[in-house]
Amino acid sequence: MVCESWKANLDTYLDGEVPESEMRTLDAHVRNCPSCSADALSRVQLKRAIHRSGKRFTPSAEFRKRMQRSITSKPRHSFRLGWMLAAAAAVVLMVGTLTMTYLGNRSGSDQVFSEIADLHVATLASSAPVDVISTDRHTVKPWFQGRIPFAFNLPELQTSGFSLLGGRMAYLGQTPGAHLIYDAGKHHISVFVFQERSLPAKLTDSSTLSDKLSFNMETWSQGGLRYFVIGDASAANIDSLAKLFKAAS
Repeated sequence: MVCESWKANLDTYLDGEVPESEMRTLDAHVRNCPSCSADALSRVQLKRAIHRSGKRFTPSAEFRKRMQRSITSKPRHSFRLGWMLAAAAAVVLMVGTLTMTYLGNRSGSDQVFSEIADLHVATLASSAPVDVISTDRHTVKPWFQGRIPFAFNLPELQTSGFSLLGGRMAYLGQTPGAHLIYDAGKHHISVFVFQERSLPAKLTDSSTLSDKLSFNMETWSQGGLRYFVIGDASAANIDSLAKLFKAAS
């Protein structure tokens, strides 16, 4: 089939592991090929399901207590040796706790960014990317009322170079939010808005974006809401649209 060579590269494309020149070519193909779009969407959903399943099995607090009891129950050869072992264990535990806290926060942020990228890709692959089609912000904004537990403002786009395609509901974990889709030339840009306190991980405006992302992204918190602007458009376009939202909010 014509698309077999394209499908063979879908997994590396979705993982952001293809060169930038090939990424642009694959982006264009996925947008215009219903078969590859559907395949990309199913693979994104499968990857997310596997990712969630992998988090189900983690060491419990009881397991940690048993390990600590087994260590402390070892016979002490001398007071000095016991003191040295206790001091060493305390240092190891402290370093381990700090490391796990850092990695936990980092992996939590990476997970959020990865899921945002997945939502963006899944939307591009969908045959119906928006639930409400409109270039008018006054039509799109009221559509979300009653569907999400918060309100937000949309920017005025006159002479900005951006156009609004419409919006749809989005879910980050179990958190409902708004997903707006904009055009910048031939590029689609997604803007996601969620309640900050409902996110599955704590983010800051200085959160480091994962190097594995194959898109440009900006994120910030404003008025209790967390905004994500993501797309394969240039970093300058992402920044410009982010500034419009910041000014509108």
